[in-house]
Amino acid sequence: MDKVIPLSTPTMNGTEIKFIQEAIDTNWVAPLGPNVDAFENELSAYLGGGHVAALSSGTGAIHLALKALGISDGDVVFCSDMTFAATCNPIKYERAKPVFIDSEPESWNMCPTALQMAFAKYPQAKAVIAVHLYGTPAKMDELNAICEKYGVPLIEDAAESLGSTYGGQQTGRLGDIGILSFNGNKIITTSGGGALVCGNEDVVKKARFWATQSRDPARHYQHSELGYNYRMSNISAGIGRGQLTTLDLRVAQKTAVYNRYKAAFEGRCGSEYIRLNPVPEGCTPNHWLSCLTLESGCPVSPLQIMEMLEGERVETRPLWKPMSLQPYYSACDFISAGKPVGHDLFSRGLCLPSDVKMTEDEQAKVCEMILGML
Repeated sequence: MDKVIPLSTPTMNGTEIKFIQEAIDTNWVAPLGPNVDAFENELSAYLGGGHVAALSSGTGAIHLALKALGISDGDVVFCSDMTFAATCNPIKYERAKPVFIDSEPESWNMCPTALQMAFAKYPQAKAVIAVHLYGTPAKMDELNAICEKYGVPLIEDAAESLGSTYGGQQTGRLGDIGILSFNGNKIITTSGGGALVCGNEDVVKKARFWATQSRDPARHYQHSELGYNYRMSNISAGIGRGQLTTLDLRVAQKTAVYNRYKAAFEGRCGSEYIRLNPVPEGCTPNHWLSCLTLESGCPVSPLQIMEMLEGERVETRPLWKPMSLQPYYSACDFISAGKPVGHDLFSRGLCLPSDVKMTEDEQAKVCEMILGML
């Protein structure tokens, strides 16, 4: 192929420039401003409620969520094992102790049984961070019930799942504090950015305070607490406002990509070795990334498929390498209900090109190339 088929890239809809131009015309290009306020309100409306703080990254949102919950030196925080490092790095920012919880096969997300085992081992745990992997919601009813049993708050990492629903409710509003990401490869982007979402307005006000260098309300620059430079710019928020207008369309387009993979692989020679990332009942994923795993006996490995597609200018990526397998986190405890599910998925899986600008013909060629190796 002459053209690169990307994994997932930003998709502009044309309305972003209106909000950006307004910011430029009014010379409001610095952090904060009308677009930031409006973006927060529009996100809240889309999510069906909650207060929102627009921030410079999803990582910053997780960090401030942990601070809001009082996490500090030596506190145990349970965290999904199969995720990107940004989910758990903020635990270390606060000098707390991450304990990683294995996945379950139905959604690839945090296993409720393993979480229950973790509480039995660490009854003093102070928080849980559960991820909606690749846009598929975790088993939030079960995870919330366990957290409520132990009186421990749940941070919902919805960085990959904006637009997904669980039981009819938007993700980001299913835990005590939700976090969103608008990084460049997410379903909508602000070029870089994130948000903290919470039903408690005081938590969000405190997050905004910390995010603006904890500047006290004084005429001079006065700081009574440690602060951070985590607020979103007015330009970035303008991009986000434009992007939000077509979020539902992007979810539909990502879902169409997933369904085309499913149809292309069904019943074909070699398809017995292919399994797409699962869709549990009771939820509607945004299908941010379509992924596959290879079943036992498959004549090729995920790496061989990725290398072949790379040679044809098709971008892929391994599944997230679990945090318990990362060198930096190797000394941290890992809780599994049996054979580690996340470790197994990582060894057998890959992320397929999921860009909504990929044509149906291009996607069909990708499928034919994969099936041709099996």
